[in-house]
Amino acid sequence: MATITPPQPPAPPWTPGTVAELLDHLGVPASRVRLHPPIGTATERDATESKHLHGTLCELVDGTLVEKAMGYFESRLSHVLSFFMETHLTNHPIGFILGEAGPVKTVAGRVRMPDVGFYRWDQFPGKSLPPGGVIPVPVLLAVEILSPSNTAAEMESKRREYFASGTRLYWEVHPTTRQVRIYHNAEEFTPLGENDILAGDPVIPGFKLPIRVWFDRAGNRPVA
Repeated sequence: MATITPPQPPAPPWTPGTVAELLDHLGVPASRVRLHPPIGTATERDATESKHLHGTLCELVDGTLVEKAMGYFESRLSHVLSFFMETHLTNHPIGFILGEAGPVKTVAGRVRMPDVGFYRWDQFPGKSLPPGGVIPVPVLLAVEILSPSNTAAEMESKRREYFASGTRLYWEVHPTTRQVRIYHNAEEFTPLGENDILAGDPVIPGFKLPIRVWFDRAGNRPVA
């Protein structure tokens, strides 16, 4: 009698040879790497359900769940920025904002959760939003507010993914120094300090926000 071989699961897109190789590939500290589901087998659905299953938000990086780095102050900054953006969009309703728990697809095999993300309504004919838990349309403005466990390698990977997927403007926020780096591509940035003004052009025309006003509304937090 012929032996029937049961169907095998598809091979993961990338398999590390060592733990060191895995961490180098992910660009994050080991404390943020989730081992369930097993390395290389996690899916978009696992990422969207990570808060319920693991008690923390997770991004998807090549079949592996990586905990999103986020403290209370970073969350506060993202909510205040969203408030100012939504206020602008009330009078200029060209698009909408996603918060820190909004999963967006970047490149193949990766799902990120920008702390603030902006989309134009004309990306969605008839204002019809797509089904599912992950939005597959490029985020036009992505904002990442750095937490202590974010690494330079991780942030570089995120920038490259965002711009490769169609992002047009990227703000990298450094809370401890009240500085924002403005990127129009993955390589070059313009540094702004608390005496400067954030401008949404060309993605959110007319949006302007003094950085000092943003941080002062969020509240002061001494550097640890």
